[in-house]
Formats: sequence, structure tokens, C-alpha cells
Amino acid sequence: MKTIGLDVGTKTIGVAISDAFGWTAQGLPTIQRSEDDPNRDFEALAQLIKENDVQKVVIGYPKNMNGTVGESATRSETFARTLEQQCNVQTVLWDERLTTAAAQRVLIDADVSRKKRKKAVDKMAAVFILQGYLDRQSHTLT
Repeated sequence: MKTIGLDVGTKTIGVAISDAFGWTAQGLPTIQRSEDDPNRDFEALAQLIKENDVQKVVIGYPKNMNGTVGESATRSETFARTLEQQCNVQTVLWDERLTTAAAQRVLIDADVSRKKRKKAVDKMAAVFILQGYLDRQSHTLT
């Protein structure tokens, strides 16, 4: 069973997918969001879900640093509900506080140029979100 992880932003959706065993997360191409047709985002995800036999989608849940739910987290909740309805897939909201900052730090430490970092950060954040979820699941099972 594969799982995908999403870092849902206003302009892009970072995407990662697990291996079949649910041990590791790998980045996939970032989806450019459509301002004109929001359904296009869900169509792209539906295709990805179908092609990869995905059973679960982990969506980054950007709570405020004090743990409260703000505007961005509310958008993630709405996105998750819509994805469940349109793609008939289980979704999990996963606390993503500081994942983008962590992704930026890894890319900076790897000496990735600013231009390339901008293109890679959403994918890397999705990998962090999904890997965090997978790691928690493996600890829960043992």
C-alpha cells in the first residue's frame, strides 16, 4: 500500500510518495496550482493516486507555532475534505510546523542555489511531511 504526502501551498503542491512497504518517502514533481480551475489540482492528484495505487494521502497541516489552527490550516482541512470526496481516498492531516524551514536548511547545507531551492523546497517539504508520518506509523506498529 502506497501513501502520498502533500505540502499544499497557494501556488504549488509539493508531492512525495512512499515505497510499497511504507518505509521511505521520495519526492515527485511539484504540481503547479491552477488559479483558473481548482479542479485541475484534484484531477492531477486523482491521476497520481490511480497510477500508483495510493490508499492514503498525508496532507501537511500548518498549525500556528502555539498549536492553534489558523487560516492556512483551515485551507488544508478544506483541501483534505475535497480530496476525499473527489478521489475517494483516506486523508490524514499531519502537523507540518517547520517542515519548509527544515527543507530550506537541508537545501542550503547542500549548497543548492537559491533559484534551484525555490523549485525544490515544496517537494522536499512533502518528503519531510510523509517521512515523519511513515516514521510515526512504524513506531506505532512496534
